[in-house]
Amino acid sequence: MANISKKEIFESLPVPKALAKMAIPTVISQLINLIYNMVDAFFIGRTGNSYMMAATTVALTLMMLNVAFSNLFGIGGGSLVSRLLGRGDPDGARSTSAFSCYGAIATALLYSFVIGIFSDPILRFLGASDATVGYAGRYTFFVIVLGSLPTLLSLTIAHLLRNAGYSSRASFGLSLGGLLNIALDPLFMFVIFPPGNEVVGAAVATLISNTVGLIYLLFAYGSASRTAPLSFSPRLAFKIKPDNLKQLFSVGIPSAILTALFDLASICVNILSSAHNDLVLAGMGIVMKVERIPNAVNIGLCQGMLPIVAYNYASGNRKRMNDTIRMARFFGLGVSAVCILLLEIFAGPVSGVFLSTSAGDAETAALTVSLAALYLRIRCLASPFQFINYHTSFCMQAMGKGKETLIHAAVRELVFYIPLMFLLDRLFGDAGLASALPAGEALGAVFALILFTFIVQKSLNKKKREI
Repeated sequence: MANISKKEIFESLPVPKALAKMAIPTVISQLINLIYNMVDAFFIGRTGNSYMMAATTVALTLMMLNVAFSNLFGIGGGSLVSRLLGRGDPDGARSTSAFSCYGAIATALLYSFVIGIFSDPILRFLGASDATVGYAGRYTFFVIVLGSLPTLLSLTIAHLLRNAGYSSRASFGLSLGGLLNIALDPLFMFVIFPPGNEVVGAAVATLISNTVGLIYLLFAYGSASRTAPLSFSPRLAFKIKPDNLKQLFSVGIPSAILTALFDLASICVNILSSAHNDLVLAGMGIVMKVERIPNAVNIGLCQGMLPIVAYNYASGNRKRMNDTIRMARFFGLGVSAVCILLLEIFAGPVSGVFLSTSAGDAETAALTVSLAALYLRIRCLASPFQFINYHTSFCMQAMGKGKETLIHAAVRELVFYIPLMFLLDRLFGDAGLASALPAGEALGAVFALILFTFIVQKSLNKKKREI
């Protein structure tokens, strides 16, 4: 498969092979980056300090906003690049890719500036207490204030490379940063920095790793641009057509809002958890990392699916588009089912991986782990419903249906999940808070399928009228 052209992947390669060619590197990249995000929590957990764990849980919501901003230009611009290739417009793809890169840079700098000025009040609003705000502030300074530019630009460039058919290069660049972070974390946390500064060590390791990953991705992007319709030229960035700009934001804004709403839901979880106590917050933070395992696989699968769906939607090959959608759905639901089985059986041991019960305050750590195991057994039931929501959203983004993507995101989070979170927490306490995820995602998945069926039917009716 090494000599298969990008055009063949999109147009003629059997769907299972094409999906594997695009999705496997992306899934691997997602898992490696998930592992490196977990490594921070794992090594911080070796201290047995539940307050450090709670602090990184608070900071994680700010890190997720980087993902939201990267989706604005990465998915908005990347999906448009695929559609422009399907329409035979390489010049439009070049200007779109260049605009996406510089838009990501400007957004990263602005975000870093805002967090740098208002870090303390923002962290306290997100649930940081007197016991955790110092740790959270130091972690945020390195990972967000100094680290937003390499993180956000790396993710954006990876999306653009993937949508131009260079999935392996995109995935290697993101994986490189992840693997380096795995190696640097223990060095900075336990060797270079003195005891009590483990959070700072983890943050510095993450900053360095993301910067190295960005350097590779910039070289990969420059190399790909010699043969692919990609560009880093500021001149071309300003030449983007108004219609292409509109299409970029029509998909990018809903995609960014989708992630931002997910982040808003995490903020609400943190606030409600911290209202119980810091141990509930730490326990929920452990679970929110573990449950990202099936999510990482399924998001990687959907990211690999998106360029194929977008290209064939634009070129009019509906059969290949629908076959790709069905194949991705089959594999994603299978992954979710396996993960539910494993997490229900091994919830206790998996939770214990993230917090040592033999170091620091062992009694407090043991209680935190037991809470995490309870929450994990409840929240993992959401996995298949989460996949349906991701899968449907990525399909709509691939088809350029920004308005429908935004409607789905708003209903999923603002109508179902977040209100259920407050209601169930009020009725049943912390266990009710955990139960809100499967309940909200199930309702969101039903709404997503109804909405997507309407979109497909509308598209078929339009095609019949044209015939």
